[in-house]
Amino acid sequence: MKMSHEEYIQKQRERAVELASGMLDGSIHYLEGAIELSALRFEVGLPEDDKDFLAFAGVSSETDHLPIGSARQYWSQKALEKHEPEIQQSIKWAKEVSLSECKSIVARFNA
Repeated sequence: MKMSHEEYIQKQRERAVELASGMLDGSIHYLEGAIELSALRFEVGLPEDDKDFLAFAGVSSETDHLPIGSARQYWSQKALEKHEPEIQQSIKWAKEVSLSECKSIVARFNA
């Protein structure tokens, strides 16, 4: 059965809530969640410059050089260890610039 546009948007919004909730409770790696939320910003039926999703676009572009998510499998253990302090620093920074937006996404779409 084919999904309507409204159903698709609703599904993407539910995914955004899942991600944001997981990022808040620590069950989803904060930077991985931020990167996926950044990608979702075109799929949730909002203007491209929506403040909440724009915050994650910023986090995504500032951390795209780091071994995060599935890309980690292509990095050596030594390289991963070398980048770990920067990853931890980036998580701290990302939370400072996007934690309230994370909470906002949950509040807006959690029907």
